[in-house]
Amino acid sequence: KKRIRVIEAKTLRNKMIKSRVKTMIKKVNAAVAAGDKELAKACLVEAISELDKARSKGVYHKNTVARKVSRLTQAVNKMA
Repeated sequence: KKRIRVIEAKTLRNKMIKSRVKTMIKKVNAAVAAGDKELAKACLVEAISELDKARSKGVYHKNTVARKVSRLTQAVNKMA
């Protein structure tokens, strides 16, 4: 019974963290699509921070975080 409660709590925490990361990624992608480089750079910093926090808490694997950060950074850098 205790294990079930613990798993439920961890699942809820992981969902909250993943949701926050996804929101940050969407903000970066929206800024890139809109062509707003300054906003994209600001959102990128926040997104990378959230991804690192998620990685440190064990929500994402380190290579997954590295891949996501790389793709976001590439998208922002490709903006003219």
